[in-house]
Amino acid sequence: MDSFDYFLVVFVLADIAKDASFGASATQLAFITTATLVMRPVGALVFGLWADRVGRRLPLIVDVLLYSVAGLLCAIAPDYTVLLLLRFVYGVGMGGEWGLGAALAMEKIPVARRGFFSGLLQVGYSFGYLLAALAYLLFHSALGLHWRWIFMLSILPALISLLIRARVRESEVWEATREKLRVTHTSVKDVLLNPKVIRRFGYLVLLMTAFNWMSHGTQDVYPSFLKAHEHGGAGLSASTGTWIAVLYNIGAVLGGLTFGALSERLGRRRTIVLTSLLALPILPIFAFDHGAGMLALGSFLMQVMVQGAWGVIPAHLTEMSPDAIRGFYPGVTYQLGNLLAALNLPIQQAIAESHGYSAALLWTVVPTLLLVVLLTAIGKEAKGIRFGGDAVATAPASGSQR
Repeated sequence: MDSFDYFLVVFVLADIAKDASFGASATQLAFITTATLVMRPVGALVFGLWADRVGRRLPLIVDVLLYSVAGLLCAIAPDYTVLLLLRFVYGVGMGGEWGLGAALAMEKIPVARRGFFSGLLQVGYSFGYLLAALAYLLFHSALGLHWRWIFMLSILPALISLLIRARVRESEVWEATREKLRVTHTSVKDVLLNPKVIRRFGYLVLLMTAFNWMSHGTQDVYPSFLKAHEHGGAGLSASTGTWIAVLYNIGAVLGGLTFGALSERLGRRRTIVLTSLLALPILPIFAFDHGAGMLALGSFLMQVMVQGAWGVIPAHLTEMSPDAIRGFYPGVTYQLGNLLAALNLPIQQAIAESHGYSAALLWTVVPTLLLVVLLTAIGKEAKGIRFGGDAVATAPASGSQR
């Protein structure tokens, strides 16, 4: 649902740019997405530390309410400045959601099923994008409603998520971890400042930076590329471009589920490397206009691979996190990577205006795919580690692999 709310903005950027009351260019409006990404590490830090102290459920409920209300208020933003400020606040809420959700889910999942459910959890991002595309088709293309009405849909995450949260019990792993920390007189600070934990933290931030450039590089500017008539855009109708977005998000869902489950057999790192390498030969039909059919095929296959790699991440990051700081560690490393990738859309938009959309896609996607392969290959994994085995461990050791 946080992905649904985030991508609503991507679909209505061009409509907001046409609104005379805002007086902002497409490049300026692209910074709205950057504002969201910039604040996500703040949310991950605040809500993650809170979750390691009081449990996962309450911080999740507060977090969902925060980003839902901020998204809803965007519907009545009077100008660009207010809209930008609301997206900053929304980013705080969105930043807390992923880490807490991943920690709670992965701590409850049986070890042998962690890969499949990692993919299932992560394709929520793609499914949210899919719902945003369908909402845009219904409310804008079919019903012809103003872009402000689309932001009214931001209330849905609060209603749906609160219903689910009300029926979810607290993490037993967290409860056991807190008791062990109390008995051993170990603080969260002791774990955080361990040199091994700090080194792994830095590595995971770099890995997540590459992952987020890969994801946003293949998604954020793509709807504009499909619909634009200038700068080498495909010049498709708004309806056709949005239906292609629906199709490639179906590919993303299939990729996340398939390769998340496959990572139980191949391992986390091998699965990531495989999907990233398979994405490279797809680029010619993904980034160049060969007609709607080929673009649909190229984008579908690209998201199968990109989100196939992402399907491994919830399991991979939580397995690489110490028990005592699992609310903080995966979310903050993920969102700091998002922060370092926050300029992706403005950079792609600027390249598109000067060299065309195909250049914007190629110049950002190729290097990041190669960087994902390199960073993954030199790292470690901890597939199969049992959570709660040692609450004061500085980093996963049992089951770790090169």
